[in-house]
Amino acid sequence: MAKTKSTVLEKDNTVEEKLKTLFSLQQIDSAIDRIRIVQGELPLEVSDLEDEVAGLETRIANITNEINSLEDLITQRKIAIKDASELIKKYEAQQGKVRNNREYDSISKEIEYQNLDIQLSDKRIKEYKAAIGVQNDLLENAKAVFNERKSDLTHKKSELEEIITETEKEEKSLKKKSESSEANIEQRLLNAYKKIRANSRNGLAVVNVERDACGGCFNKIPPQTQLDIRTHKKIIVCEHCGRILVDAETLMK
Repeated sequence: MAKTKSTVLEKDNTVEEKLKTLFSLQQIDSAIDRIRIVQGELPLEVSDLEDEVAGLETRIANITNEINSLEDLITQRKIAIKDASELIKKYEAQQGKVRNNREYDSISKEIEYQNLDIQLSDKRIKEYKAAIGVQNDLLENAKAVFNERKSDLTHKKSELEEIITETEKEEKSLKKKSESSEANIEQRLLNAYKKIRANSRNGLAVVNVERDACGGCFNKIPPQTQLDIRTHKKIIVCEHCGRILVDAETLMK
């Protein structure tokens, strides 16, 4: 069996007090973590739903603008048909007054051109109406999804606000205690605590020795290291997970 090595972060006459303060800070921070676990994924769900609702609002606005643009194009084509029809009447009246075949042919070509323009406008109007039909279907679907997501968002927000209301007072009190404890820990040790805590999945930086094992990673701790931990003469971290090890039973007496 390989010899276990302990890592020493700090060694002086006040180590026991430092360990007590660190252990107390860990308990406070863990209590805050539990409150946030109660909130669960709700804050992220609310944020995601807010983004989705905003995206759907933009989509609905874009589709509505597209429909309005198509309707404007239809209006323009109807005006073009009206103008072309009036020109045809005008040219037909002129045909009866022409003096030669060249003038007659020229007017006939103008009438033919206006008729083609009317046909083209009719074709475009049908295309625009078909496009509006597609956009209306998209708009209806987008509105249905929007209403559904909006309802989900209202429900999730209400649920989150209820949880926050229930836990806000307790969380504020714990945060004050956490800040007070941090003020009593030298910066280098506090930085080490926060770094270990940030790198731990469960937020545990200071753990108790339980059944001869690290309370964080559950790896066995050699007897001599356990003895060193119980004496509180130096700050020892687990060689496997890097957490600070304490014997809570003897430490908090």
